[in-house]
Amino acid sequence: MSEQAAPGIRSGAVPHGAPDAIADAVPLGAPMEGGPARRPAPVTLAGRHVAIVPFDADRHSASLYALSHGPEKEALWAYLSAAPFPDEAAFTRFYAEAATKTDPLLFAIVEAETGRAVGHATYMRIEPAHRVIEVGNILYTPALQRTPGASEAMYLMARHAFDDLGYRRYEWKCNALNVPSRRAAERLGFSYEGLFRQHMIVKGLSRDTAWYALLDHEWPRARAAFESWLDPANFDAEGRQKARLEDIRAAL
Repeated sequence: MSEQAAPGIRSGAVPHGAPDAIADAVPLGAPMEGGPARRPAPVTLAGRHVAIVPFDADRHSASLYALSHGPEKEALWAYLSAAPFPDEAAFTRFYAEAATKTDPLLFAIVEAETGRAVGHATYMRIEPAHRVIEVGNILYTPALQRTPGASEAMYLMARHAFDDLGYRRYEWKCNALNVPSRRAAERLGFSYEGLFRQHMIVKGLSRDTAWYALLDHEWPRARAAFESWLDPANFDAEGRQKARLEDIRAAL
């Protein structure tokens, strides 16, 4: 990041402990109170449809591998840094190693009734001092896609980040070509902030990254919309939604 001193202010010459004098000379951000956010830990977040649980390769790999590999499932891995795996053993080795890390911190998304792993997600790029955290490395298998549990999983993780851990910025980043992910971010209440061109090289391919974020002062409205959408009264006897999440949020 390149920053230049304001005209009339010699770089490095602002006296320490004189915020009023600085504010009179140059525009500054709003003062922040409170200490750093808490680092996320391997906890369980229970919902009606799904639970977010610490990833355990012995418990979760077999079902997740079966649901994410096979004919017509290669596209699930198109925008993830990992490739489809040649066999379950390779899959389990990779995820056993991933589960030991604290950033990204890996969670399995499991069905509440069966405990079957149907997806995964992580907290990543965790910066407690700035109270910034990202949700990413998201894999939704066909068993989870387009279900109430798919939205509930993101609600549970966002609620934990804001309400329990004290973050003020919750980020979502994806390959700019990943249209489903971009649509999901907007549906869930994230705001598009811009395009980082030639941001990464993934699997030998250039990636532009679309950045989205949900802020702490935006979260109460987003939370209320999630909870209204997830209410059983919002679904008919066949499980179809009566009101869309984005329409509920817009009406609040």
